[in-house]
Amino acid sequence: MLGVLALAVLLVLATDRLYGHSTLAFAAAIVMLLIANAPMLRFNCPRCGKNAFFRGPFVVPWPNRLCTRCGEDLAASPPSQNR
Repeated sequence: MLGVLALAVLLVLATDRLYGHSTLAFAAAIVMLLIANAPMLRFNCPRCGKNAFFRGPFVVPWPNRLCTRCGEDLAASPPSQNR
């Protein structure tokens, strides 16, 4: 995710430098970030369904080992089917 973020910023900067300001570059960066974020949204706790990447209102690039809502050990449990 961090690599895609860096790539999106570089895309916008390069487009701005070479061709001038372009809303298409911003749109392409947003689409890239949405596609990269999709797998993160499916990594949920198997017991309660809370996403492992959310820490309160913030999203971090590494998942929790323990669910902050129910205390389930996410490292030992099988992948969630909650989508």
